[in-house]
Amino acid sequence: MRNILLFILVLIGIFYVRRALRRTGKTGDRAADETRDAPADAPREELVIEQMVPCAHCGLHVPESEGLRGSGGFFCSEEHRRLGSRP
Repeated sequence: MRNILLFILVLIGIFYVRRALRRTGKTGDRAADETRDAPADAPREELVIEQMVPCAHCGLHVPESEGLRGSGGFFCSEEHRRLGSRP
């Protein structure tokens, strides 16, 4: 009997922890939580999908707005733009 009661208490604890994490946005589905909590008449922000472009020096994919354009192509940082592209 004691084990069953302990098991039920553990399940209730897990339920409340998951619920608290979902409210703080730690579950990874933050966009769905924000739209669920927003009032119906509130204006929604447009989601901007940005192109990911590889760096010509190291190959790292960076959002287009965060990178730099140079004579050799697109670069992830000023240092890589200065070094130039690799073959």
